Amino acid sequence: MSRKAKTRILVVEDDEDILELVSYNLEKEGYQVVRAMTGEEALACVEEEAPHLVLLDLMLPEIDGLEVCRRLKREEESAAIPIVMLTAKGEETDIVTGLESGADDYITKPFSPRVLVARVRAVLRRNKRGMATEEEVLTFNDLVIHPGRREVSYKKAPIDLTYSEFSILHLLARRPGWVFTRYRIVDAIRGEHYAVTERAVDVQIVGLRKKLGEAGDYIKTVRGVGYKFMD
Repeated sequence: MSRKAKTRILVVEDDEDILELVSYNLEKEGYQVVRAMTGEEALACVEEEAPHLVLLDLMLPEIDGLEVCRRLKREEESAAIPIVMLTAKGEETDIVTGLESGADDYITKPFSPRVLVARVRAVLRRNKRGMATEEEVLTFNDLVIHPGRREVSYKKAPIDLTYSEFSILHLLARRPGWVFTRYRIVDAIRGEHYAVTERAVDVQIVGLRKKLGEAGDYIKTVRGVGYKFMD
């Protein structure tokens, strides 16, 4: 059996046609698929099957997807399982809420099966690679981030960053590809009770990109949601 075939994915979707479409395309790629159509079924499946990833629709009967996400992330046994949300196109508020509840990525409906498989594969790859430690030196081609010294250089030239700018860059770069909402960025660098507006985060990002120059392209804007670092 191939390594990929051993990877279990729990697909939680109450629309039978979408559930069948998603399952078929994942199974065709060699993944083992477990199916659930309600929030309660999803929670039971996670406990029984221990999936490597959960593909979670937000609009579910009984317990909705956001609550399922919150419960999974609260429990030590399931907190590390990556969750990819399936959302209706344009539901930016739900996307932000889902990411703040602990989801790792999202896919909007309608979606291309090929794109869905590619996104799932990317999340599994990032999760396997894991998050860099607090003190690990991060290198992305010519961009070097040294957290112990709080130093950043690009093409060996030092870049002078403020405390907040460095903290934001380090936060994003530790988990390439992960989407961070503005709230999660503030929470990570200042604490959840720190009073700041979304506009203030945007201003910090603008200043950070300007100082990074060409390397500023590593920081991508996720419209209506937040930011991510792409290596």
